[in-house]
Amino acid sequence: MRPDMADQPNPSDTGSHQHHGGHQGHDKHAGHDPEAFRRKFWLSLALTVPIVVTSHMVMEWFGYRLDFPGMSWVGPVLGTAVFFYGGWPFLVGGIREIRDRAPGMMLLISMAITVAYVASVATSAGAFDLDFWWELAALVTIMLLGHWQEMKAIGQARGALSALAALLPDDAERIDGDGRVTRVPVPDLRVDDLVLVRSGARVPADGRIVDGRAELDESMITGESRPVRREVGDRVVAGTVATDSAIRVRVAAVGEDTALAGIQRLVAQAQASSGRAQVLADRFAALLFYVAVSAAVLTFAAWGAFGDLDESVVRTVTVLVIACPHALGLAIPLVIALSTAVAAKAGILVKDRLALERMRTVQAVLFDKTGTLTRGVHTLTDLAAAPGQDPDEVLRLAGAVEADSEHPLARAIVTAAEARGRTAVATGFRSLTGRGVRATVDGTEYAVGGPALLEELDASVPPELSASTEQWSGRGAAVLHLVRFEARGARVLGALGLADEIRPEARQAIRQLRDQGVRKIVMITGDARAVAEAVAADLGFRPGVDEVFAEVLPAEKDRAVADLQARGLRVAMVGDGVNDAPALARADVGIAIGAGTDVAIESAAVVLASSDPRGVTGVIRLSKLSYRKMLQNLGWAAGYNLVAIPLAAGVLAWAGLTLSPAIGAVLMSASTIVVALNAQLLRAVRLAPEQQ
Repeated sequence: MRPDMADQPNPSDTGSHQHHGGHQGHDKHAGHDPEAFRRKFWLSLALTVPIVVTSHMVMEWFGYRLDFPGMSWVGPVLGTAVFFYGGWPFLVGGIREIRDRAPGMMLLISMAITVAYVASVATSAGAFDLDFWWELAALVTIMLLGHWQEMKAIGQARGALSALAALLPDDAERIDGDGRVTRVPVPDLRVDDLVLVRSGARVPADGRIVDGRAELDESMITGESRPVRREVGDRVVAGTVATDSAIRVRVAAVGEDTALAGIQRLVAQAQASSGRAQVLADRFAALLFYVAVSAAVLTFAAWGAFGDLDESVVRTVTVLVIACPHALGLAIPLVIALSTAVAAKAGILVKDRLALERMRTVQAVLFDKTGTLTRGVHTLTDLAAAPGQDPDEVLRLAGAVEADSEHPLARAIVTAAEARGRTAVATGFRSLTGRGVRATVDGTEYAVGGPALLEELDASVPPELSASTEQWSGRGAAVLHLVRFEARGARVLGALGLADEIRPEARQAIRQLRDQGVRKIVMITGDARAVAEAVAADLGFRPGVDEVFAEVLPAEKDRAVADLQARGLRVAMVGDGVNDAPALARADVGIAIGAGTDVAIESAAVVLASSDPRGVTGVIRLSKLSYRKMLQNLGWAAGYNLVAIPLAAGVLAWAGLTLSPAIGAVLMSASTIVVALNAQLLRAVRLAPEQQ
């Protein structure tokens, strides 16, 4: 992971989310953590029970009678304890909102319980005939329960961060210069240290394998369930597990520079960001404060005009209770927290909530070809032999001749030969600069090279081979020939076609994007037009609908994005981030693929931890689902308040339908539970590519 990711927010900073209206600063210092609310709830509940049981109103409802010395003091004494102990977080939050000039939920709660407390104290002193002690205690207790469950839910969603941190082992086995293995704490590792990772152990830091090969479980990073084969030279990421054998890894990044730490920062940033729906919720919460205060004043005045002071106070308190935008404040933050946690589990790292919201409206997806739709490395795709020759023998000999070459095409031939068990030993290896290589196998001299080698050796290609090689070249493959040196001259024995292999999952990704309503699939590449068109045809591009930008320089990729946008299309750009930064930044949504590599993360709004292009369909699905949940929660929370406030004010009192403050608290908490349960449904979403 790039060091510049250190500019991202630290996961520990997420405790102070600003989305929550009145919940600014939900940290342990303010008592706004699940454990603090749990303690306050249970103690307040214990104090509330005797207050409710000894209430004359409750006794009248249930037809029983209690009478013992000092019973009249149960409500005032225990109610005061509940008000100051259980209600303290709300009182502090209300004062903070006044100081910040940001009225919201906490101010409304504190106003409601303060009015109820003052009225009850006045009643106990003989000034009023209002007994709000049991309603006050029930209100505070229910609000504590709602906040406890809210903090618990958000804490569970943010558990993605601590779960990622838990992936790192506590210790590592460092190999000293003399080969001795020493167990050291992971924080003591330094770049260039050599560590031993045994079978079943986790990789302690990012690095590259220098000895051994193993199947690594990378599911916690990429979301892919199948182990991935890694061998010498391959990059490994901290937190992944060597499943079948031991490897030795040269450490390349530690601490905050590892891919895992970068993922933590991205998840934290996503959970701390807000989008258009959140802005709407914040504005509505602020508006609701003024509506509630105005409604409370009008309610008090209207009931007072009828000469019923007691009912004026009751109705006013109930309005303030009902108006608490608790469900509204929970609607968006919980969806954000849960959606980003679900995404991170599937290897989809969301940096920008606004970009994720835009993803549901994307009309064109622009893929960089190399490294995204293709693997970015050449593989043997075609093999043909001259008349009378065995294709397997051609591959065996070519693999032997190329065995000592470091050229990427040579490595592809050697890999293919080894995979088929067609290996031989060559001697006298020589590299022919710009033409090919030459070596002796089983006492006979051979060469492997391209057109320049054939021209130099004056070797002709049999017509049967020419037809095949022309077809390979037409679709962009590199063509090499195996030549044997004979007494009569050089003779071509066969040909090998090598090309950048298309990812099998790329075809599925394109089909899924169409199923999700994406209008246009676009590919951009620096390859020749004929090569690009051949790849597009292989991927199933639709003539006249999908599009190919060919022979494009890296610096010109952003122009292609701008061209699509100029046609009125909303564009998502998908690239490996190496040369795609300008295009990723210009696109409506920039998606960097392969977070374990040195990608331009600062230019992308979404990062896919794996190199599987099907992850793009997961981003679209997540965008649609999370936005739908936000709107559902906003609709429920806002609609509930708009209906409940007039009812609490007593507009239907003429029909005998009124709400007490305690019933208002119950209904308001029920609204919160509905919103929380609806958001929790996101946990059932599966975004990993193999599950789509």
